[in-house]
Amino acid sequence: MAMHALTGVSLISLLSLGYLSWDWAKPSLLADGPGEASEQPSAAPPQPPHIIFILTDDQGYHDVGYHGSDIETPTLDRLAAEGVKLENYYIQPICTPSRSQLLTGRYQIHTGLQHSIIRPRQPNCLPLDQVTLPQKLQEAGYSTHMVGKWHLGFYRKECLPTRRGFDTFLGSLTGNVDYYTYDNCDGPGVCGFDLHEGESVAWGLSGQYSTMLYAQRVSHILASHSPRQPLFLYVAFQAVHTPLQSPREYLYRYRTMGNVARRKYAAMVTCMDEAVRNITWALKRYGFYNNSVIIFSSDNGGQTFSGGSNWPLRGRKGTYWEGGVRGLGFVHSPLLKRKRRTSRALVHITDWYPTLVGLAGGTASATDGLDGYDVWPAISEGRASPRTEILHNIDPLYNHARHGSLEGGFGIWNTAVQAAIRVGEWKLLTGDPGYGDWIPPQTLAAFPGSWWNLERMASARQAVWLFNISADPYEREDLAGQRPDVVRALLARLVDYNRTAIPVRYPAENPRAHPDFNGGAWGPWASDEEEEEEEEEEGRARSFSRGRRKKKCKICKLRSFFRKLNSRLMSHRI
Repeated sequence: MAMHALTGVSLISLLSLGYLSWDWAKPSLLADGPGEASEQPSAAPPQPPHIIFILTDDQGYHDVGYHGSDIETPTLDRLAAEGVKLENYYIQPICTPSRSQLLTGRYQIHTGLQHSIIRPRQPNCLPLDQVTLPQKLQEAGYSTHMVGKWHLGFYRKECLPTRRGFDTFLGSLTGNVDYYTYDNCDGPGVCGFDLHEGESVAWGLSGQYSTMLYAQRVSHILASHSPRQPLFLYVAFQAVHTPLQSPREYLYRYRTMGNVARRKYAAMVTCMDEAVRNITWALKRYGFYNNSVIIFSSDNGGQTFSGGSNWPLRGRKGTYWEGGVRGLGFVHSPLLKRKRRTSRALVHITDWYPTLVGLAGGTASATDGLDGYDVWPAISEGRASPRTEILHNIDPLYNHARHGSLEGGFGIWNTAVQAAIRVGEWKLLTGDPGYGDWIPPQTLAAFPGSWWNLERMASARQAVWLFNISADPYEREDLAGQRPDVVRALLARLVDYNRTAIPVRYPAENPRAHPDFNGGAWGPWASDEEEEEEEEEEGRARSFSRGRRKKKCKICKLRSFFRKLNSRLMSHRI
């Protein structure tokens, strides 16, 4: 574009008015790769560093070029090759848990979000009494910005990103929206618009593909921000979550791919890869790159029913098999002391909180109640990881396994309860971990029916599994029967963790959350006064139950029944 022809208008004003389109920032018009923009002087970088955290949605373990995928991701491949690949990195199996643990540094059992996700109509959100990662970075002098998917609750204004530590926000509040119209339906007839800028509905931005819109907003932030002030950018792409939608030019690259879902999914991944390319280029153009730390992470395993692939790992999104919790991750930064390598250090998504606070010059002490560790020395210098175990989760509300029992857990743990833990090389699962198939990439239009049976597991009458993950990362050899001593030791660790768990918060859906009552958009619906009244009623009920024996109440029993029924229905829906 002939930018010099536009006299009297600054570049920043052009950006703020939205004149710079995706085509202007297209990689082919900028540079041949992340490392080929004009280099900045190699002066000693100031401290603290700019932090850019990029989170993708539902990207499978196999769905990146450097894991042997059939999907093109040249930007991610190059950034990872020049940085540190994290090949012993763990996340959570679904959206809300991963995001909550990233922003709080705490396991789900310590936030009350052990069960499922936060639904759009639930009066629930990230606990308001916990200091978030962006709030800690603000204390350290950072400017904080979020672009993309929130999915941590919004029923009150206090739950919104701009009230939880972010100076600015552009994105969606719910779990999935149309990539162009930003409509989201939480059941038949319960639909609303979900694109917000700050605390306002961004009606005027509808029609732009979200991956491109979010990359443009990141470029705008960088163009209007001074590199002298430390910056935290949290870029939570909607891609590559369903619905499967992609600009036509990316679909054309995969026109020979027979499986339609895989073809659309691949196009979305490649589009997201180019968005990351544009963000990297903008970091260099506006003077941020030399003093930056770029972290890339997926939020959970790929959804194999929607084109994703976790091959050769077992399981998929929503399960505690490795295909559900082993994450894609790498760190790219000029500040790394040992680059161009693969790290096998054990890292969990909770570790980013203390790690990034430490990089920012802040403090995250043990008194903060964090479950994460500062793993920067392990990533940057190749030292041993301070982490030796991971509690994947304990979910007392998930459907109990039919063949689990307290007796099966040596009398110390009910193996019907869904739980998973990793200690050293050992991984233990109890209850129902989810579907445990090994599913190859779905590149063909259709497989012969007999192919699926080659790797399909028969319904085992068991509720305990034990694997040596270091020796058997694909979870093919169950050692629970051979090593009862290890099973008992890991069950004891589950008992220890469970003693520290807070009650699960998974409230019934509120009909007042319907977008029709909010001008057709999803947004906060509960007032402060209503919330205070609700808390007072709960407090009075607890006091009454302690002081007196409860009278029999048919209505109370019905309420309890429907609450439990609602929880089960939501679990099945996930």
